Amino acid sequence: MDDDKIINLFWKRSEIAISEVRVKYSRYCYTIAIRILQNNEDAEECVSDTFLRAWGAIPPARPSNLRTFLGKITRNLSLNYLEKRTVDKRGGGQIDLILSELEESIPSAQSDVENIMDEKYLIEVINNFLGGIDRSQRKVFVRRYWYGSSIKEIGEDYGFTDSKVKSILFRIRKKLKRELEKEGISL
Repeated sequence: MDDDKIINLFWKRSEIAISEVRVKYSRYCYTIAIRILQNNEDAEECVSDTFLRAWGAIPPARPSNLRTFLGKITRNLSLNYLEKRTVDKRGGGQIDLILSELEESIPSAQSDVENIMDEKYLIEVINNFLGGIDRSQRKVFVRRYWYGSSIKEIGEDYGFTDSKVKSILFRIRKKLKRELEKEGISL
């Protein structure tokens, strides 16, 4: 079933929407969750929670891209679940490593209300930056920092050596840091 029909089922509050989204997106959401959580049971629970969260969000939301919408929910739930499960050790070290790579390029999250506009501006600047870089570099960056893929997995999928993947990511992080500084975003 196509995504527009699934979204319409959500809007009609038809439980068939959950069945259809499970069939179409379970594997995709599970891949995101397992990379972060490194635990089958936790990943499966996160996927189920993703579909429940989607049920609660649609309506009022009407996502333009259902796959991305579900991926974002899965990622956020997985990170929240991981944080609750353990503060010191994240994802067998993989997620901790990924976050530490970005630490010098992206400012830390701000939680107070007056900084919400700054966060929105940050998101806009990052999106514009990613839109302006080479497509293959953008794919490598997103695979690493959104999906949590390992260097090895990225290299295998794109036919790059591990050192080439590391080099691409290093250069992109440096460019991103310069772009954020140029836009007045302090790190």
